[in-house]
Amino acid sequence: MKKIAFGLAALATLALTSCSSDDDGGNVTPTTSVTTPDTYTFERDGSTTVNFSGQTTRIQMAQELIAGFLDTSNTEATLDAMFAHEEGNADFSDADLNASNKSIRSKTAASTDYFSANTTDAAVIKAIFDYYIFAQVEDVFPNWTTIATAGYAGQLQQAGGGTTRYVNEQGLEYNQAFAKSLIGALMTDQILNNYLSPLVLDAGDNVANNDAAVLDGDNNYTTMEHKWDEAYGYLYGNEDNPAVPVLGADNFLNEYLSRVDSDTDFNGIAMDVYNAFKLGRAAIVAKDYDVRDAQADIIREKISQVIAVRAIYYLQQGKNNLGTSNASAFHALSEAYGFIYSLQFTRKPGTTEPYFSKDEVLFLTDSLMQGDGFWDVTAETLDTLSDTISAEFSFTTEQAGS
Repeated sequence: MKKIAFGLAALATLALTSCSSDDDGGNVTPTTSVTTPDTYTFERDGSTTVNFSGQTTRIQMAQELIAGFLDTSNTEATLDAMFAHEEGNADFSDADLNASNKSIRSKTAASTDYFSANTTDAAVIKAIFDYYIFAQVEDVFPNWTTIATAGYAGQLQQAGGGTTRYVNEQGLEYNQAFAKSLIGALMTDQILNNYLSPLVLDAGDNVANNDAAVLDGDNNYTTMEHKWDEAYGYLYGNEDNPAVPVLGADNFLNEYLSRVDSDTDFNGIAMDVYNAFKLGRAAIVAKDYDVRDAQADIIREKISQVIAVRAIYYLQQGKNNLGTSNASAFHALSEAYGFIYSLQFTRKPGTTEPYFSKDEVLFLTDSLMQGDGFWDVTAETLDTLSDTISAEFSFTTEQAGS
């Protein structure tokens, strides 16, 4: 996988003015513009103000949970416990994860902007993830060594002795549907619709406290600084050095930002996102909330684009393998299914709306699963779905699908 090194020489500096550190003690007059710092490094009194440990924890929990979908010794209760972890339970191989009070499920479909007043939809979305776990154990695991056919779960091996894929009766890999849907329902939703939301950043006394450098309890950050950092953590939290990310550090949004950036049609998108995160954080330090909000909109646009590009890419990869390698085709379509589901968590810049509503997303996913699902889907259907998605963005199906 391509690694993207954000070396200092490669960083684009925006034509604005001023600050890369928040070691100001609240005594600096707010500036009206800011400069993009070289790295995501912010300090006060010589100590870092950046903290997103909870996001790192959830990414690592999710990594282990997805791997658990391919271990037939796991029970439904085992996987459920990994998804809805409770502090102190031995659900993971890492003792630190077990000791954590964080869970994946609690933050799935849980953003302030999309779900604080829509708990019914949030519960339905969580139930879909619960169902993937149930169905993997009850439907796919018992047929692990059976060759899958239309209407029957089992395994399919990619051509030339390649990877074996484990699918349900319609050809869907539940592990892929879960993982790619989680990119939307957890990482994307929490970044775009929660931590970058003015309702979260500016909640309560956050603006006044940030203006006066009033810290969050015993921590070395203001609440507003911390909320922005938590958004950053859902993308870069598993990096060895999150201040200077190289990407490919997890199997979720971090990986797919890298993959989209490696396409010549979208090269530079990773730097756009990184620069926007850095500049937005520096704007919080400088108390320039217009610049902050402009960077949040850039992040919303670019991350939404990543979801859409990969949905189309996998639809087209699936189409290219139909009739020649069902294992390869169904694997790609399972990934497409999850990315399409994630479209409901995207965000149009300057709005509180996704690029595709819940009902529009369900129409698209249902179109994939008519009859015997992937066994019956046609190239024409896959092209229609691809074009429907690309029509809402500034790129073509051809650009995204290559």
